[in-house]
Amino acid sequence: MLEEVERWLSTRSWSLTDRPLHRILAAKQRTGQSVSVVLPALNEEETVGEIVAVIRHDLMRQVPLVDEIVVVDSGSTDRTSEVAAAAGARVVHRDEILPRIPAAPGKGEVLWRSLLVTRGDVVCFIDADLREFSSDFVSGIVGPLLTDPDVDLVKAMYDRPLGGAAGQGGRVTELMARPLLNMHWPQLAGFVQPLGGEYAARRSLLEQLPFPVGYGVELGMLVDALHLVGLDALAQVDVGVRKHRHQDGQALGRMAAAIYRTAQLRLARGHLVRPALTQFERGPDGFEAHTYSVDTEERPPMTDIAEYARRKVA
Repeated sequence: MLEEVERWLSTRSWSLTDRPLHRILAAKQRTGQSVSVVLPALNEEETVGEIVAVIRHDLMRQVPLVDEIVVVDSGSTDRTSEVAAAAGARVVHRDEILPRIPAAPGKGEVLWRSLLVTRGDVVCFIDADLREFSSDFVSGIVGPLLTDPDVDLVKAMYDRPLGGAAGQGGRVTELMARPLLNMHWPQLAGFVQPLGGEYAARRSLLEQLPFPVGYGVELGMLVDALHLVGLDALAQVDVGVRKHRHQDGQALGRMAAAIYRTAQLRLARGHLVRPALTQFERGPDGFEAHTYSVDTEERPPMTDIAEYARRKVA
């Protein structure tokens, strides 16, 4: 490990107890910063309501830490929108945001568009499939941004159990993202959960970043933020245990391909001959090939979008 990373781990890796909630709230009131929480959601009716309800109860009613909760629905076919709205979130459909640009499928697309429908100086992203959710996920990663002006982006770190086995979740992280980061961006080797969907950042940083439209968004954001603001502006906070719905092996393969593509673009910004992934499933006549396109599109920094610039002026 680089000496720089060892130093970073001792100065930019924290636990929840390092910043009690009363200290975070005092910093928010002193600085006047506002906080938006965004949940990107696709068919998450079983979990999104509880997450919204916990945040509203703990961080809006009991203490005024969060100023708005926005659920961006990316085309759910279940009751995700109704459940989220009933729990107290403002629900916006992905296709209603910036309609002049046709929406691409993918999580990164939703996160990018969310900047246009939120106002917070600090934007906190939380995945909508978390179970046994604790508001510590929000206060833990928002805290350093409110108390330390030198920090621009904070990732949550946590244990990820899989099937009852502690620490066995995050398979794409261990098999794809961590090797890529260690080999090509060793300054980022200290991040425990580089692909985790729970992180917060200053709007002033997010609006300058390109957003891969799909699963590569988390890796792309870390790499681009490193180049833009430097390692010392990045941090991580231990928030305990993350429980969520796990995907099957083939879905993980597609995720890994998108992450590799994102890394490749950042290494060379060159043209990929075949941005596709072929996988196999056994059918009546033997193994059948299924080919999927790999996310290659990226959205530009939000500061390049005229509608966003006009909103800032207004």
